[in-house]
Amino acid sequence: MDPWGVFFLCLCFMTAQSETVEASQEPLHWMKKLERMVRSRSSVSLAGLIRGLECSLLNASFGGSNLTLQTPNIQSLIFKLGCNFAGLSLNSTTMKRVPQAWVPHAMQFPAELTQDACRTRPRELRLICIYFFTDHFFQNINSSLLNNYVLGAQLGHGHVNNLRDPVNISFWHNRSLEGYTATCVFWKEGASKDYWGAWSSEGCRTEQPSPSQVLCRCNHLSYFAVLMQLSPAPIPEELLAPLTYISLVGCSISMVASLLTLLLHFQARQQGDSITRIHMNLHASVLLLNVTFLLSPSLALPSMSETAACKALAAIMHFALLSCLTWMAIEGFNLYLLLGRVYNIYIHRYLLKLCAVGWGVPALLVLLLLVTQHSVYGPHTIPLSNSQGNDTAFRNVSICWVRDPWVHNILVMGYGGLTSVFNLVVLVWALRLLHQLRAREEVQSPRACRDSVTVLGLTVLLGTTWALAFFSFGVFLLPQLFLFTTFNSLYGFFLFLWFCSQRYHAEAEAEAEMEAFSSSQTMK
Repeated sequence: MDPWGVFFLCLCFMTAQSETVEASQEPLHWMKKLERMVRSRSSVSLAGLIRGLECSLLNASFGGSNLTLQTPNIQSLIFKLGCNFAGLSLNSTTMKRVPQAWVPHAMQFPAELTQDACRTRPRELRLICIYFFTDHFFQNINSSLLNNYVLGAQLGHGHVNNLRDPVNISFWHNRSLEGYTATCVFWKEGASKDYWGAWSSEGCRTEQPSPSQVLCRCNHLSYFAVLMQLSPAPIPEELLAPLTYISLVGCSISMVASLLTLLLHFQARQQGDSITRIHMNLHASVLLLNVTFLLSPSLALPSMSETAACKALAAIMHFALLSCLTWMAIEGFNLYLLLGRVYNIYIHRYLLKLCAVGWGVPALLVLLLLVTQHSVYGPHTIPLSNSQGNDTAFRNVSICWVRDPWVHNILVMGYGGLTSVFNLVVLVWALRLLHQLRAREEVQSPRACRDSVTVLGLTVLLGTTWALAFFSFGVFLLPQLFLFTTFNSLYGFFLFLWFCSQRYHAEAEAEAEMEAFSSSQTMK
């Protein structure tokens, strides 16, 4: 080749390189703006800056099929895609690293990604991936992000939703994540009044293939991260089968027992007193809780986990649990009235007011949650551990339940704790009162002894066993799991036994009174 030809080729090459550098200057300009905000810890106009970075990446012109841009805390990638797109896998080990990004991560995009866009107007598409190695741009108050990583992706200027084949995002950590609950989330713009968005888990499924890896399967494109929260140690997988069997058998027995109790009550033509009606309301709440609990695992399967049915069932089960706990507290309150206020206990429309509290307060709390935060209910992951030799593998089991940890701590654990403490106080007070009553008698009355057993049995069955939920740590974990599962799954059956014993004693007393009346009539 002559010297002029060589000179021409070099000139073309230099011109192309210059155009590529110029094309990357605008995205780099936005990335440097964001970097300055990280150093100054400023949070002004974050949404506008991130949108500006996205727009500049989507409109950048460059040679080749991809372009990588990088700053200390941000890495941006641009890919040119065609309608013959067969999928794409990105791994941090094959990309240029930054000093902070020493923990590996990966994203895998399915071939379905470009189908909708190519169906409307076949053209060249842009896929941009933005990796933030800091959580400064995404406010997070309640928990921490795994590695402080946020991995984002966008296809063109549109939105990609409801993918049949999910986008797989993998996060690794340099240590085991045992003792933490990992939840895959995406950044939902406009979900917070105080910030430009909030984390949400809708459309994402969390898996944990190993103790140090979290796999997120999401049916849309957005900014993704993993929320980490302290949790009790995972349940040993070998205990899953016996605990499931105990729960299934116990809840089934309790469900039948509660249903039978309600039928026996309604079969009797008399409505009964307020005590009996309170018992029946408690049985109704226990029956609803058992039914929803037995249905929950089947609706939390991966194919149905994000459906409205799972969220509705979770809300109903939460309502049933709150109602059950409330009626336990009502039983304790009614016991206090019976023993403490012996004279003139009449309260106008007493049962109606109790029903307003027992059913109305839980319904109001659940409705408020649905209105203010509709994503609070859905598939809840229960971590399981399986020790095999020197390796520990993790897998998860899901049920339809409360997903927000703050709601769970306040409106499940806190609510149940208050109920248990209240009933324990009533139990101690009632036993002390009956002990004083027996002490004043020269001979122990069989009725007083029976009353003490009655109070003990009633208060234990109406809330005390639920306090076992607060011993799920350390050496207490395994005994607590079996005791809590056994006692509370058979809770409805124990109430049925209580109902039968009370009915038997009532019939025996009625028969004794009839015999005494007949004897008095005979003597006359």
